[in-house]
Amino acid sequence: MVVPSLPNPTLPPVSSASPRREPGPRRMARHVADKSARAGILSRPLFERLPLRRWVPAEVHTLLDYRGGVAALVAGQLSKDRRARRAGRVLGASAIGVSLFTDARLSLARLIPIEAHEIFDYVQGTALALAPFVLGYARKSPITATVHVLLGLSSLAVALVTDYRCQTGMHLGGESRTDPEGIGA
Repeated sequence: MVVPSLPNPTLPPVSSASPRREPGPRRMARHVADKSARAGILSRPLFERLPLRRWVPAEVHTLLDYRGGVAALVAGQLSKDRRARRAGRVLGASAIGVSLFTDARLSLARLIPIEAHEIFDYVQGTALALAPFVLGYARKSPITATVHVLLGLSSLAVALVTDYRCQTGMHLGGESRTDPEGIGA
């Protein structure tokens, strides 16, 4: 006599249909919001203790760096003032270059430690905000100056709340921190 087997309630039902692939935008949003150890290794907080909650994902920050670099470069190139063009080239190309070579998910090569990138973000933001006044093109090229100042201030603001994470464990001090919790969480 054959006794029919009952399904095991602890196991999920087996389906013969193949699983549906997650839509691209949803998969990208889940990837960007990932805070697990798979998302990368935390950087040390600025000055070892920054009182702000770090809520901007590193990938979003990297995309903003690329956008800001291109915007600074284009704004400089559209100016008739020689100093504004040169400042736009230097500041824009440096932002793109540092982002391309930082130890992060969306970079070309992982050569620059994430903490060095964070310091660069503060220097870059300050340089963008002050360049029109220090180099004297604020009055001669007001649109370029406005773009550079706004990019600098937004760069500083975003850097303060970015959850910086590296991919290889490369840090300025050489030690690797692997705590999977979010910075400031």
